[in-house]
Amino acid sequence: MTATQKEMKDARLPLGYRDSCAHLLIPLNKCRSETYYLPFKCQDERHIYEKCQYDDYLRRMKAAEEKKRAGSDE
Repeated sequence: MTATQKEMKDARLPLGYRDSCAHLLIPLNKCRSETYYLPFKCQDERHIYEKCQYDDYLRRMKAAEEKKRAGSDE
């Protein structure tokens, strides 16, 4: 699931954070603002968001490695 441009704009997400994990960042930021940014209050949301970011990183690194291999095979 991804967040729409309107949802991201309404949540006032900076452009750098509008990626495939933005749909998880929106509720995390809402939780943070409601709990005055107490670090122990939104742990579940934070861990889910960080896992999404990590999985996205692994996907991008795998794609880069495949592209590198395809370039060296030629």
